[in-house]
Amino acid sequence: MGDPQTLVRVVDELLWVLRREEFAISTAQAIDVARAVQQVGLDDPRAVRGAVACIVVVRPRDRPRFDAAFDAFFAADALEERNLWRHLAARGFLPAELDVLRAFWTELAGPGKGSLGGDALANFLEGGAERDRVLAFSGVTARIDAGSALQLGFETHRLLRATGLDSSGPALVRLRSRLVGALGARGGELADAVGLAIDRAHDQIRSHVRRIFDSRTAALEEDRGEGRVEAVPFASLSESQTEEVRRAVRRLADRLRGRARVRARRDVHGAIDVHRVLRESLRTSGIPVALPYRRRRRGPPRIVLLCDVSDSVRGVARFILEFAYATQDLFDHGRTFVFVSDLGETTEIFRRERADVAVPLAWRGAGIVSTGDNSNYGRVIRAFVERHLREIDRQTTVVIVGDGRTNYHDAVPEGLDCIRGRARALYWLCPESRGQWTMGDSAMLTYAPRCTAVYEVQCAADVERVARMLVR
Repeated sequence: MGDPQTLVRVVDELLWVLRREEFAISTAQAIDVARAVQQVGLDDPRAVRGAVACIVVVRPRDRPRFDAAFDAFFAADALEERNLWRHLAARGFLPAELDVLRAFWTELAGPGKGSLGGDALANFLEGGAERDRVLAFSGVTARIDAGSALQLGFETHRLLRATGLDSSGPALVRLRSRLVGALGARGGELADAVGLAIDRAHDQIRSHVRRIFDSRTAALEEDRGEGRVEAVPFASLSESQTEEVRRAVRRLADRLRGRARVRARRDVHGAIDVHRVLRESLRTSGIPVALPYRRRRRGPPRIVLLCDVSDSVRGVARFILEFAYATQDLFDHGRTFVFVSDLGETTEIFRRERADVAVPLAWRGAGIVSTGDNSNYGRVIRAFVERHLREIDRQTTVVIVGDGRTNYHDAVPEGLDCIRGRARALYWLCPESRGQWTMGDSAMLTYAPRCTAVYEVQCAADVERVARMLVR
């Protein structure tokens, strides 16, 4: 085997490419990949492909995506294309000319509108693992919704801004002027090459966002093709499917309760404190003689749920209320409210009645609010702040379920600021995709920045994802 540092660098860059392509790779798996590649060597690409795939690829349907990423990484011109300086050197520019470029680049890389984006852009164009790390950690994977192609432009612009590519245009003009002044015609050619590299980086980001969207859409279509009721939108459920989803929600609640019991048993002991183990084992030549435990002092989460039960949201509201009822014992002092134009509390109904009585009762407004009224989010938010804000503390997570359609009433977004300022977190579950937030009377673009996070909940699979997050 060759230089171990070369092996580690190649494996590290490959793994970040795979993470960028949505493969979940833990530290333990990364170590296993390095050991496997060390055994087979880098000389035979097929052996390397098979060794890495055995560790990284979990589902057979992910193998084509793995093969495409692997082939692109080891393509003949991939190394030059992934690194600006190697690319420019391959184009025939001399080391002295590249030193001039580096000097001007550093000078123009400060903060501000007319800069070259600072370290973010330099690191991105430097290539290697850094570029793929930026794309993997961008959060686009979690935000992209298969139901809304309108997100693509917004997410692309957000990623361009994060990498400094959005403001590089004016700075390139200044860079060209300085390069021409220092190197003459060669400076102009060098500036053109840098511009092409930045254009390729733009295209790479657009392709990355589009690829994630396409994979989301393909996975959704595959789930629907397999008849998985969890992937069917709530608005499209038949009566039989509705009952099947309700059973699925109850099974999810049972699994979460089981997990909570296991976690409680583990908390009696606590988790092994790895840092203390390492420190204390230094006295015994690295051999851990005793295993110190880290005791967890964690109580159950405190949840306050506000659920819109108007006609436009009742599809998702039914299942959120079903989950809230089934998991009452997982939360400390959990409270539930329903609203349309007015706000009403259903906490006591959930505690007093059976599920087959309490959930339909709350879903129909519990005789407290009229489900036939038009939604008035501003009025509801103001009422909650006035009546219950003092009961919210840093142990409380507030969850609002609704589409944010105000019927052109005052949205009262400052009320969310008050809630978030006192709560541990403020989550919003919206049954509409982000592409619809700009249409009509939706106030979601105003509400979303004031929340800790906004999740699109359009099917049972989305409910499960959010439920796991809340319990965790």
